[in-house]
Amino acid sequence: MPNILFIPVDDLRPELGAYGDQFIKTPNIDRLAGQGVTFTRAYCQQAVCNPSRASLLTGLRPDSIRVWDLQTSFRENLPDVVTLPQYFKQNGYRCIGLGKVFHNNDPDTISWSVTPENIDGFPFDPDAVYLNDDNLEIQNKKIENLKAAGKSRIDQLGHWYVKANATEMADADDDAYYDGAQTTRAIEILQELKDANKPFFLSVGYYRPHLPFNAPKKYWDMYDRNEIPLAKNQFVPEGTPAYLVHGEAELRGYSDCNDLPLPGEEPWDENR
Repeated sequence: MPNILFIPVDDLRPELGAYGDQFIKTPNIDRLAGQGVTFTRAYCQQAVCNPSRASLLTGLRPDSIRVWDLQTSFRENLPDVVTLPQYFKQNGYRCIGLGKVFHNNDPDTISWSVTPENIDGFPFDPDAVYLNDDNLEIQNKKIENLKAAGKSRIDQLGHWYVKANATEMADADDDAYYDGAQTTRAIEILQELKDANKPFFLSVGYYRPHLPFNAPKKYWDMYDRNEIPLAKNQFVPEGTPAYLVHGEAELRGYSDCNDLPLPGEEPWDENR
């Protein structure tokens, strides 16, 4: 029985060397792609995270599981559906979910032998991890305001749910951020599993490149911002429904992007 290493990545477009991008540096993914099969006509099931992940992991269309938003759990509509890791679990595998596999608010514990929240030192969803003083100050002020407003849930969720700025360039090692530390832990888990007398399904779900764009300085230093090619289609596609260009709030939810113009208004200032 083969062992399975499953690596879902959040908000990653196919801007990779393996897909012909000549600018982005992705040597490890390219090497992995060179050892396997690269799908050139694989498409995202939905434009938002929860239905897309639920669809991928159940093998059913979002319309079939009736999940179209970030709040609905697919188990509400199909409580007995068998997910990909759950299938392996039912067939003798030890299934471990590390990081973001299903959506933030739905780890689907029934699918796993060991879930993210049960792995020492790892919160389930460290969405907004900051290291620099300016971002930590913004976070702390927001937390104080939330608590003053009676939002006690912040104590349960932790500081990683509070957004500061949309970017951070910290002079730090990989493991200072969650994805780096998670990789180190995943390697340790693999070493433990290889000596076990049981096949395994290990999922290592990465949060980046989802916002906020926080990464060690050495990765920012790999690129000259003046040489980064910008998208040629910097306009709203013809025939786009009006509600699609006025409801986007992801980037504007960060402190340094609250005042960004809407699509269809004036262009963004590229020097911000």
